[in-house]
Amino acid sequence: MQISTIIGLALGFLSLVVGMVLKGAPLISLVNNPAAYVIIFVGTAGTIFMAFPMAEVKRIPKLFGIIFKEKPLMSKIDLVRMFMEWASITRREGLLALESKVEEIDNTFLRNGMRMIIDGNDQEFVQDVLMEDINATEERHRSGALIFTQAGMYAPTLGVLGAVVGLIAALADLSDMGKLSHAIAGAFIATVLGIFSGYVLWHPMANKLKRLSKTEVEVKLMMVEGLLSIQSGVSTMAISQKLSVFLTPTEVAAMDADGGGGTSEQEG
Repeated sequence: MQISTIIGLALGFLSLVVGMVLKGAPLISLVNNPAAYVIIFVGTAGTIFMAFPMAEVKRIPKLFGIIFKEKPLMSKIDLVRMFMEWASITRREGLLALESKVEEIDNTFLRNGMRMIIDGNDQEFVQDVLMEDINATEERHRSGALIFTQAGMYAPTLGVLGAVVGLIAALADLSDMGKLSHAIAGAFIATVLGIFSGYVLWHPMANKLKRLSKTEVEVKLMMVEGLLSIQSGVSTMAISQKLSVFLTPTEVAAMDADGGGGTSEQEG
């Protein structure tokens, strides 16, 4: 579970409710206005169907799953240590000695890359295949995030549309001025929902997808560098130094504290 998503949603809704209470706005207006929900949420869904092909729209449930559910990624520190171990094995016994390790790899991208270098493919070919995979992943993630970005752009505008529709309905009957004031106030609920959904839900969700994509791509790039380094037969220390550029200072310090940085390792 993405705890930050849950916290963000809770704080967002809390800010809206508490803000309305502090301003003296009746909370019942948020519930007793189905037309506003139809205009904002059904209207936003309609714009998404208009803006994107069906193949991309079908991915929306999966995208929500990514936003709310933690996707397991290999730890960068664990990757460094794994590649250091593989580099040591390769220098002692040769690249084919890693064949027994292939089936132990859970990550499909890393497993396929390992198979390619063990099979003796040219290094440039391996790099091209893996980078094409990363580029395809980035494009797929970019299109997913764009859906939520577009929803965040359309929703506030639909809020204005909802307010206009509400005002038309309110001004259609001026016989009761008491009802008119309530009707005008209710008309702006659509604007509240449009701005809230756009800037508290859809835009932040798009940003989260972009950040998660960036993290996944960084891990894959790290795997590419590690695989190509092993194929080149570099030393354990060299591969540690090369992959450490992907780590934060905190992660580097943690590796050094555990003695896994490779800075003092000697090879025969």
